[in-house]
Amino acid sequence: MNQRTVVTSPDAPPAIGPYSQGIATSSFVFLSGQIPLVGNTGKIVQGMIKEQTEQVIFNIKALLASQGLDLSDVVKVTVFLANMTEFSAMNDVYTAHFTGEYPARSTVEVSRLPRDVRVEIEVIAQVRA
Repeated sequence: MNQRTVVTSPDAPPAIGPYSQGIATSSFVFLSGQIPLVGNTGKIVQGMIKEQTEQVIFNIKALLASQGLDLSDVVKVTVFLANMTEFSAMNDVYTAHFTGEYPARSTVEVSRLPRDVRVEIEVIAQVRA
């Protein structure tokens, strides 16, 4: 039977609604979408898309680290952008962090994101054998 455990990290902001920061199974870790909240303040990071993307990836790294994983374990990424014209700037930050074999990725523009942020990213990572 495949057990599920809730993923948490004190270095990432807590969920702002009725959901978990993530769920781990014996094979995969599914992280909820991360927005650019600073973990210890709960405030949105100051700046534009690049600064917001940096904070989102910092939060993702913290949650993955709580499971003994890192970005190299990520197999699927979904990026939600408030404005697709910011794709290139977001992608510059993304490619600075995701190196080597890139995970599968989808990027979509949405009409609005929580707290009116510019970017939200969710990932699925494979648990190390």
